[in-house]
Amino acid sequence: MAIDTHIEVGETAEYSRTINEDDILGFARISGDHAPIHTDEAYARTTAFGRRIAHGALMMGLLSATSTVISERSTKRGATYVPVSLGYDKIRIIHPVFIDDTVTARYTVEAVDEEAGRTRSKVEIINQDGKLCLIGTHVLKWVAPR
Repeated sequence: MAIDTHIEVGETAEYSRTINEDDILGFARISGDHAPIHTDEAYARTTAFGRRIAHGALMMGLLSATSTVISERSTKRGATYVPVSLGYDKIRIIHPVFIDDTVTARYTVEAVDEEAGRTRSKVEIINQDGKLCLIGTHVLKWVAPR
């Protein structure tokens, strides 16, 4: 049975944020990842990066905002099945994100499979200089209502 996702190939969503120290330290507290490359400025200055970098998983978290936009769009258009994240594939961190970088999470629907009730989308994080920082794929699945 086909599921009408109410989503089309080519649809996009974006979310932008300037990453600050509170974001990085808050994520370290939540995740338990207190690696000095994220939390210790003196240590980070001794690395190839020259300063602290944001957690890759923090950057992935920004993608959640974009998938939520797509999910809410589907629901507002009349989808009766509930879109939920099935997961991320082939995530690659290409370039570091630093404190005070403004990044944009971009979500682009690449495939809609209404028989399976799934969409596959390209996800990206791009910094203020246009550099690609993260790339991957996200899969949404539409779950039947009770």
